[in-house]
Amino acid sequence: MHPHQDAAGLGVELATVVAGARRRAVRDGDRQVDTAHLLHSLLEQDPEVRSVVGGPPQLARLLGYLVQRSIGYGLRWQGSVEDSGAIAVVPRPATGEAGDWSPAAADALRQAGERARRRGGHAADAPELFAALVADPDSRAVEVLERAGIDARELSERISTLIADRSAERSTERRAAWGAE
Repeated sequence: MHPHQDAAGLGVELATVVAGARRRAVRDGDRQVDTAHLLHSLLEQDPEVRSVVGGPPQLARLLGYLVQRSIGYGLRWQGSVEDSGAIAVVPRPATGEAGDWSPAAADALRQAGERARRRGGHAADAPELFAALVADPDSRAVEVLERAGIDARELSERISTLIADRSAERSTERRAAWGAE
């Protein structure tokens, strides 16, 4: 089973994000759930992700671009496969099933799971998925970020700092819990 087939291995936090991205793709009539859908859902669901994006003006601008996707610049994405224009696919609306993930979105979910395993966790969290989305310079998520005036490389550094801080917090909590026993 692929990690993106359902929410297994993603944890409750990302299961909600994934469900939101699927709903957004279906509602918009998009053929696949892509990295921009995941980005939009992450921003809606996770305060830590919103905090590393920047201040309220940057966040508002980014959300504005994401909301405009179905009526604005995102129209050029309709009928295409993110990250793989060479694959001929018969267009159909997304249903949210595993085959409906763009290759880039599926890869980001896989990478988030790998990041979680490297830190010793069982489930990926929102910052790990966000880091995976921002790591792909050719993704729609990065395109939207950059259109909104957010430098993906700088954002990647802020996400790395957030993840490192969270890891240090978890280590401190584990040591405190062991000391309490």
